[in-house]
Amino acid sequence: MAWDFSTDAEYAAKLDWARQVVQDEIYPLEVLGLDHRAFRELAKPLQEKVKANGLWAAHLDPQLGGQGYGQVKLGLLHEILGASDLAPYVFGCQAPDSGNAELIALAATPAQRTTWLEPLLAGELYSAYSMTEQGTGSDPKQFTTRAVREGDSYVLNGQKWFVGNASRSDFHIVMAVTNPDVHPYEGMSMLIVPTNTPGITMRPLANMHDVALDDPLYIHDEVTYTDVRIPVENLLGNEGGAFVLAQKRLGPGRIHHSMRWIGQCRRAFDMLCERAVTISVHGGRLAEKQMVQQWVAESAAAIEAARLLTLQAAWKIDQTGSSSARVEIAMIKYHGAYVLHDVLDRAIQIYGSLGYSADMPLEAMYRWSRAARLYDGPDEVHKVSVAKQMLRGYSPALPPTEHIPTRQAAAREKYASELKRIGL
Repeated sequence: MAWDFSTDAEYAAKLDWARQVVQDEIYPLEVLGLDHRAFRELAKPLQEKVKANGLWAAHLDPQLGGQGYGQVKLGLLHEILGASDLAPYVFGCQAPDSGNAELIALAATPAQRTTWLEPLLAGELYSAYSMTEQGTGSDPKQFTTRAVREGDSYVLNGQKWFVGNASRSDFHIVMAVTNPDVHPYEGMSMLIVPTNTPGITMRPLANMHDVALDDPLYIHDEVTYTDVRIPVENLLGNEGGAFVLAQKRLGPGRIHHSMRWIGQCRRAFDMLCERAVTISVHGGRLAEKQMVQQWVAESAAAIEAARLLTLQAAWKIDQTGSSSARVEIAMIKYHGAYVLHDVLDRAIQIYGSLGYSADMPLEAMYRWSRAARLYDGPDEVHKVSVAKQMLRGYSPALPPTEHIPTRQAAAREKYASELKRIGL
């Protein structure tokens, strides 16, 4: 499929405005040591500016309070927002709320939209996506969390792991087995579970990028559901339809992650280049050293390649839907994660101990980057998926298709008369 895309002048101006807001208004918030309450308060005036400039909740259609920009335009915006982990929140498209809003928009009843979606989009409620289970994260078919129908309720029991913002959210979207007697792809459902429902306990998890549990925006929890009773009307979509909904949520979400990684790469690249032209060692600027020049050249090429691969996947989603872009989405997920790591690693290396210290943002960005190879499915799973899809287009061949003696015999037969005519 041939592909092309461009950015119209009006949207390019919006992107320029967003870039300025990130640099002038959001970067300063990073260094104030804010907790999540203080950050949300300081972000409110900026959120109003974003709404006034038509960039709020850009991942949703206009009838849902978004802009309906499509994945390419959204990807270009996320590239800018990715430079700071605080920026997506200011623009109303932060994980996990953005993906959950898309999920509710896809499957919710009118009553669910009123109760959950509208206040979520307005920033009045916060949400969590409760899917992963310890030890089975890369194989959801093994999930054991159960929701049993009892009259007008589901009774939920199980344990979920590494649930983003679970203890800071107002509700969870929980993926649970509702029918164990059918294939897992048909036996799981999604339920909207208010966080204050009796029977929910949560344990905050310290992790590589937030050991102190004081991140202003994100936290992760282990969540235990014990005889949690949820009204039947909190079923999201059809019973047994969780896998289909999950793929619709996770596919575009990986586009958003990948473009945000490009934004982080560019910020790290800028730091790398600034250091290269600033510091002198062993008789010359770092920028004059061939090793540093190699880092610059390799980083620049890798960033552009990842960016184009991601935009091509976004364009395909816009044209044909996320289901037909599964290979492209999987490729950008694992390829982008490696590019992010490598660019950050080079930037830290050129700064030496300063880059390793918390006096530069690189060490925090580096710790965050390690998670990129894990969330939304480990890279290995995506590689297997891509390989399987690619290999389906090939058939066994002995001798090999490109075997020269065999090709030579076929070519002589094909051109026998012409070869005879010229005396060969």
